[in-house]
Amino acid sequence: MTARWLPLASLIVLGLLLLLALGTATLPWIMPQHDSAARHVAALSIFTTSYLALAIGKVPGLSIDRAGVALVGACLMIAAGVVPLDRAYQRVDFDTITLLLGMMIVVANLRISGFFAVVNQWVAQRVHGPLLLLAAIIAISGIFSAFLVNDAICLVMAPLVLELTLGIGRNPVPYLLAVAMASNVGSTATITGNPQNMMIGSFSHIPYTEFIVVLAPVALAGLLLTFALVALTHRGDLRGAAHEWRMPRLRVNRVLIARSLLATALVVALFFAGQPPAKAAIVIGSLLLLTRRVKSTRIYAEIDWSLLLMFTGLFIIVGGAENELLTRQMMDAVGQLHLESIPALSVVTAVLSNVVSNVPAVLLLKPFIANLSDHGHAWLVVAMASTFAGNFTVLGSIANLIVVEKAARRGIVIDFWDYFRVGAPLTVLTLLMGTLWLMWR
Repeated sequence: MTARWLPLASLIVLGLLLLLALGTATLPWIMPQHDSAARHVAALSIFTTSYLALAIGKVPGLSIDRAGVALVGACLMIAAGVVPLDRAYQRVDFDTITLLLGMMIVVANLRISGFFAVVNQWVAQRVHGPLLLLAAIIAISGIFSAFLVNDAICLVMAPLVLELTLGIGRNPVPYLLAVAMASNVGSTATITGNPQNMMIGSFSHIPYTEFIVVLAPVALAGLLLTFALVALTHRGDLRGAAHEWRMPRLRVNRVLIARSLLATALVVALFFAGQPPAKAAIVIGSLLLLTRRVKSTRIYAEIDWSLLLMFTGLFIIVGGAENELLTRQMMDAVGQLHLESIPALSVVTAVLSNVVSNVPAVLLLKPFIANLSDHGHAWLVVAMASTFAGNFTVLGSIANLIVVEKAARRGIVIDFWDYFRVGAPLTVLTLLMGTLWLMWR
């Protein structure tokens, strides 16, 4: 009964939100004395409903996804007058959008060239034994994710690992878990490792080198913990010898591989040289489009446009909430959580990341972090905790969902418990380790 009425209830709530937004937009002409109160109610309703839908991942009864939810929420904020259109443009952090787009173009070229398939085959030819293979997959996923965005690496690595493990007669589940968890852990190390770190880099202006010096040791230790926990919980699947695997013939474009690797090395060098990450990524990414070998449309097809759309919408939703809802009383109430304390900030970030996902959590924390005395170090704590928290459940990060979806297409089921029995202890241990490390520094 409940399941049957849920879509109807969600449609009723959506209809009420639309009426509220439109009513608030017309209220200044009808009852100007109540304009402020109406905007406050509209902002609270739109913000709460949008974040609830983002946490669930959908709106029951509709086919809309997270990106669509973010766009609708942003447009309702504008329609209700909570955020004027010109202010909405200003709320979007284009440094984050530009950096993410540039890195997606670089990764798309690496993927289309066949580079990742070559790496996969190289590992299969030289790494023998199930534990060594697990270690190699964790190392590759973690290191590549640190520089090339973890979601994109999972999108590339999951099918390759599936092909390899099924080809040698192995249960692919522990290796797929390794891809998801290692990509999350490895992405902690740099500003370009994941979307939330990109936002943090833009908000905090922490130099790329400083970011990696502080968080790379934590990421490395986390990868070692990932290996230990996956090996321990799946020791039965990691015994015995593998079958002989007949290497498939690869279709690679060696010239494109060389260009893509050169571009990747150049963009990383520019990061370390102190160039703004967004500028370096988009300039190098755009230059990769100057080729006769690959049509630009193939590159565009590899870009996750829905993720860029979701970010844009979220910036406006949170901007509207800040305008109308962030009162002095709320600031004082949040101050009671003692976010200046590293353990407290780490716990709040981890919990919030599992309630609304890591990217929205970072946006929600932004106004409170800005008021802390050492906001640079606080942002490093948020980067560590929001990323490690993504391993707690299969729903904790987009990277996890990508791996699970790719596995399901090949008939391999990774259920909630499969993930949780490794991800939960890994999250607790890495958060504890990261918190102690940042307290010591």
